[in-house]
Amino acid sequence: MKNQPIPRLDENPEIREKILPFCRLKEGEIWEDKSGNFRVGCLDIASKAEVEYLMAGRRAVLSIQDPPYNFIAFQETDVSEFIDWCKKWTGNIESVLANDSSAYIWLGADQRNGFQPLPDFMLMMRETGFHPRSFITMRNQRGFGTQKNWMAVRQELLYYIKGNPIFNVEAEYTDIPKILRGYYKEVNGETTENFERSKSENIRAGNVWVDVQQVFYRMDENVNGCYAQKPLKSIERIIHASSNENDLVIDFFSHSGTTAIASAKLNRRCFTMDIDPIFCEITIRRIERFLETGKTGWQNSNPFEKELSEEFFRVEEGENVPLKSRAKAQQSLF
Repeated sequence: MKNQPIPRLDENPEIREKILPFCRLKEGEIWEDKSGNFRVGCLDIASKAEVEYLMAGRRAVLSIQDPPYNFIAFQETDVSEFIDWCKKWTGNIESVLANDSSAYIWLGADQRNGFQPLPDFMLMMRETGFHPRSFITMRNQRGFGTQKNWMAVRQELLYYIKGNPIFNVEAEYTDIPKILRGYYKEVNGETTENFERSKSENIRAGNVWVDVQQVFYRMDENVNGCYAQKPLKSIERIIHASSNENDLVIDFFSHSGTTAIASAKLNRRCFTMDIDPIFCEITIRRIERFLETGKTGWQNSNPFEKELSEEFFRVEEGENVPLKSRAKAQQSLF
């Protein structure tokens, strides 16, 4: 089996230098597929003019955003600067959403630093036109181990709304099993327990998700080089719940292009952007690959397999391994 993973693209200037000439977009440019259902812009979410340029007068019913939690352009910043930046882009998103729409935002809470920036962001959102609807937790399969604290295995997802948007309750049960017994109720004079009354051993999706597999290199959807890839299953769940077929979904931190692929799978349109031309190119290639082959990622390979020469790989025990150690390359996946 071919195995050509690459390390984090944001941390490897040598590989970035090799890849940049093959990126179709430069700052301020937009790519659109033949159908017009997908637009990718190399644009800045904090610029209202650039957001409006991507939208071209259209309004979306669903926004899914995964910002760098306390980093801007990969530079660590003070939380007050981060929140000032968030005010700009949340305002820009609000301006291009329909009157009845939903906004989901993945945001971290650094337990070593006052749980920043989550509480600061929540307080900021009170000053916007968005209204809170839910606080969702997705459980990671791996976390950071510690002997002095509880292992951190959660990712936080905030759900806000404008107006009165649609919400499609999942008809399908999840893979989450019912693990707690109890809740007795009298039915027709007989006291029954919840497990007895239910038609399923599993539960519908709530605001705690423990059935979503983290992306790792053996999964078809894996995109090597991307350091913060969200699982397709989690994005599909959001899109199914808060949009209908042919609706427009936006994601202005495209990164690996997961929202675009989930939109394509569920027959939605998607406009997306990233300030980094490399991640724009990854998104474009991932869309093209899915529309042509149905494949959602590159598994053990990478989006730039043809462009990266053999100098970036060496043979070790019959497998291709990047010059950076494979262990280093895979750290970004968890």
